Amino acid sequence: MTQTNPAIHLTLTIPIEHADLRLDQALAKLLPDYSRTQIKEWIDAGSILVDGKPQKAKLKVQGGEQISITAHLKLPPQWEAEAIPLPILYEDEAIIIINKPIGLVVHPGAGNSNRTLLNALLHHAPALQALPRAGILHRIDKNTSGLLVVAKTASALRKLTHQLKFHEVQREYQAVVYGLMISGGKVDAPISRHHIHRKRMAVVETGKEAITHYRVEAKYRGFTHLNLQLETGRTHQIRVHMMHIRHPIVGDPVYGGRVQLTKGMSSELIELLRNFKRQALHAYALGFIHPVTEEPVRFEAPIPEDMQLLITALKEDAKK
Repeated sequence: MTQTNPAIHLTLTIPIEHADLRLDQALAKLLPDYSRTQIKEWIDAGSILVDGKPQKAKLKVQGGEQISITAHLKLPPQWEAEAIPLPILYEDEAIIIINKPIGLVVHPGAGNSNRTLLNALLHHAPALQALPRAGILHRIDKNTSGLLVVAKTASALRKLTHQLKFHEVQREYQAVVYGLMISGGKVDAPISRHHIHRKRMAVVETGKEAITHYRVEAKYRGFTHLNLQLETGRTHQIRVHMMHIRHPIVGDPVYGGRVQLTKGMSSELIELLRNFKRQALHAYALGFIHPVTEEPVRFEAPIPEDMQLLITALKEDAKK
């Protein structure tokens, strides 16, 4: 059966306290269940009338205008719900915090049409089908473990998206990198698609702004354990930035290069490094303002077993 986009019919009055706002800004405040992008599309299409006439999104309202909306909602893709174990760290009426395991793809795409986190979320909470990307705010690479926040309502999605846009969500990672780093610092290097290898990202002068902060957690012989914090959220950002400063993440199959060994390393540690086939990177903590309570919240997920075994082995090696 072919789906038809549901129609909405709304009438409202611009309150006087919204005077001097742009039309799209005022309506975004009055209609929190719809994105400003969606509202602007309706204005541009003539689906929103101001005192009976179409207007531009940039119109400054005065208060008292009569607004009528006759529009169609965009239907999100109809993804399949699948009964996949979902490691939920926390859930309430507005958000879900997921501790994503290694190997789980976040969103369906080329080569991964199902068996993803999104499919699991739809089985757990079918109402998420009505939200873009089932409420998933941000992504983590397939072979990176750790925390993701999912919005359960349109209002929560809008508020959390605003926090992400203005770098107000704290996203901390733990990683093990090659090389001995003396102190913490910041990588400020723009990122875009690699000009030849299109599935890879690279530092490119004309790319999008990308900033990663890092501090040293521990130093080993030829390796460093880092805590990293994202200021921006570009694809593969931490992995690309660490490679750029010549401290690639251990095990990274794309940006890590050859396994680097140190003199006198035990055969057990050599084997562990050679068989570590995914980036030693874990999304350790998330902090943001809760979209309902408006209180700051913070969630943490312990480092997964494979990374913990690697860190323990490096600690033992450092005692030599």
